Amino acid sequence: MAKDGCDIIIITGGLSVDADDVTLEGIISSGAKLVSYGSPILPGAMFALAYMGDIPILGIPAALFYYKTTVLDIFLPRAMSGDVITREDIVSLGHGGLCLNCPECRYPVCPFGK
Repeated sequence: MAKDGCDIIIITGGLSVDADDVTLEGIISSGAKLVSYGSPILPGAMFALAYMGDIPILGIPAALFYYKTTVLDIFLPRAMSGDVITREDIVSLGHGGLCLNCPECRYPVCPFGK
């Protein structure tokens, strides 16, 4: 995908500790530089971020399919704007990283990811 000129690569899978889940292994074996595996954000604690050159690879956990707002909502806009996301950026979200699952989602006008 990187050779085909992609600006960003988004991969989804369980990204869990299950031996049958090879999503993270695939990211690493691609030759990408792993920046972070895991985040202090729920939903999305098993988020993975890597770079293949300057192409961001976002490993999105299966929570994406069950929640309206996830870690993807925080990092996709930044990645698409060309912002280089660091491990420190991810760690800094340890305060405010919990989605409150409000009956009516008002993201981004809420404390999630702030």
